[in-house]
Amino acid sequence: MGAIKRESRELAYEGTIVKVYKDYVVIDGKRAVWDYIQHNGAAAVVPILDNGKILLVRQYRNALDRYTLELPAGKVDAKDEPRRICAFRELREETGYRVDSPDELEFLIRIDTMVAFGDEEIDIFVAKNLKKGEQDLDEDESIDIEEWELDDLLELIYKGEIKDSKTVAAILAYKNKYQV
Repeated sequence: MGAIKRESRELAYEGTIVKVYKDYVVIDGKRAVWDYIQHNGAAAVVPILDNGKILLVRQYRNALDRYTLELPAGKVDAKDEPRRICAFRELREETGYRVDSPDELEFLIRIDTMVAFGDEEIDIFVAKNLKKGEQDLDEDESIDIEEWELDDLLELIYKGEIKDSKTVAAILAYKNKYQV
């Protein structure tokens, strides 16, 4: 492995969710500029209904200019917010379902979503013993809730119809861990 040293980092853009930096690096004596996207982190939930079905949300994603089918998820409110708290909140807000306490969420997996140019890390939890309530969406959200059988989700993943990395990783990890 070659020697890599970051000499400096310069903020190029600050958005509502990310900060974009230019990193000035030296790789084996040669200078380069790399993009780096800083993200405070996020959490997602695999909500399991009493009948074994999995709740997913369908929502419009501007970056893709289409609707996606994915796990309920969201960014942490502050860099130091525990992701379990974020998952607890996002489950209720996006689906209307909840568990009694964040401690009821079972940690499943942690993923890095964009290793080539960013540091977004998502903790994914499993939620069971759900209690139905009301969605509490943000002003800029429009989300439909759908119930799915695990085998149908696996088929959509393998057909390339579900491509969201957190959802793919979580569904496969859930299947592997619980052998449902």
